[in-house]
Amino acid sequence: MNTLDGSLSMLKNPAIIKFLMQGVLFTLIISVSAVFFSIAIGTVLALMRNYCAGKRTGILKAVSVIYIEMFRNTPLLFWIFICVVFCPVPGFLDRQMFGLSSVNNKLLFKAAVALILYTSGVIAEIVRGGLNSVAHGQVEAGQSQGFSMLHIMWYIVLPQTFRAIVPTLLSQVITTIKDSSFLANVAVIELMARTKQVLSAANRYNGLNSINVSDVFVLFGVAAAIYFVINFSLSLTVRSMQKRKTGRT
Repeated sequence: MNTLDGSLSMLKNPAIIKFLMQGVLFTLIISVSAVFFSIAIGTVLALMRNYCAGKRTGILKAVSVIYIEMFRNTPLLFWIFICVVFCPVPGFLDRQMFGLSSVNNKLLFKAAVALILYTSGVIAEIVRGGLNSVAHGQVEAGQSQGFSMLHIMWYIVLPQTFRAIVPTLLSQVITTIKDSSFLANVAVIELMARTKQVLSAANRYNGLNSINVSDVFVLFGVAAAIYFVINFSLSLTVRSMQKRKTGRT
């Protein structure tokens, strides 16, 4: 058996495929969770930066500016390591869950927090761009009808904002899925980390009793193909939405 055949034979092992597919599931869960919480946090930050300009609320604008610029202009990997060292973990994670040990659960939580903090800063600017695309007359029209600022934001401004930024948000989802691969640096059990684990034990599965260069190409090639399929599917969705938007305008 040559080395390439041995490497390819690992892909016929149901246990390895199941192990990698679980990594795909964790990657998607982490990424979707990060985007969901980041949209919530980023929206608040964008509103603070855009509309908190008074004497009493100016401090909120300053906080949002510092947060956004700090996270947008520093590496994600830096925040992953910071959170792994300093981020507190809820007590309920200190046990085995979802087939993961308590150690892996804690690392998963800390790394997810880092991804959320980082992505929130990026999404805040995306939302702010959407807010700026809404004509100020919309706010004035709401005020003339007796709406409070909260109701104006909720019923008038934010719906138009998110309708305008959906393609950009989907692009950020793609980026977040790719960024989740950084979590492999702290042994979080997502796709890239599991690929590295399989590679470290490849000599037990390829029938060659050694780890070869072909193992690297095959395993990381499969991981790259999975990332490509997921992200390219989202890219097609983004292009379709942009074409529809262009067609309407």
